[in-house]
Amino acid sequence: MPPAVFITGASSGIGEALAVYYAAQGARLGLVSRRAEALAALNQRLGGGHACYALDVADAGALEAAARDFIGRWGAPDIVIANAGVSAGTLTEHPEDLAAFRRILDINVYGMAATFAPFIGPMRQAGSSRRLVGIASVAGIRGLPGAEAYSASKAAAISYLESLRLEMRGSGIRVVTIAPGYIATPMTGVNPYPMPFLLPAPEAARRFARAIARGSSYCVIPWQMGIVAKLLRLLPNWLYDRLFARAPQKPRGLLR
Repeated sequence: MPPAVFITGASSGIGEALAVYYAAQGARLGLVSRRAEALAALNQRLGGGHACYALDVADAGALEAAARDFIGRWGAPDIVIANAGVSAGTLTEHPEDLAAFRRILDINVYGMAATFAPFIGPMRQAGSSRRLVGIASVAGIRGLPGAEAYSASKAAAISYLESLRLEMRGSGIRVVTIAPGYIATPMTGVNPYPMPFLLPAPEAARRFARAIARGSSYCVIPWQMGIVAKLLRLLPNWLYDRLFARAPQKPRGLLR
């Protein structure tokens, strides 16, 4: 039986690349995005027959309805990937950035929990080898200047997924945290600074899928950024501040 895979943020970037990868493996997909036309085009490109759900992941009711429909079609999913995410430059000193701050947290943190919530019960009942996958970021390891909301949201996602992993222990469900470095997507396309170890989205999807299949509890991709992440954790605050206080910043006001 081919796997059933539910993916949020599927209409572009990492989500689209993951959909293409799993479709090539014969998976039955649930594709989630706010953009109905983009989802329909992706479904057609993948041969049709997949389930498309045009919704906002901050809408828990809409996600619950999508989960019911998906389970009604194919049963409890083998893999749920909470990939939907947005980013923008934000600065607390500008009150007009607060709306973007809230939106980023709603999608990147609340949306992840809302994605998993309706599936956990059915996945428990279905048996072992199920996966809940959260896409975090190396930006959540230490706060970056000009990315207050994004760094905060990804740090929260990492901690949330760790808590969930402990709660799911012994349930047959593995929680996989993936913290990407720079991936070539529309989100990173607006970055006005060099992005070391930049990966094409299709290659990133292949590496993500390997980590998911292994059931890795925490994985930084690419591996070079994993080394950078470990070094960043070890830096004392005074040195980290000196190195990064003047780092280039993502443009404000544009949610991607």
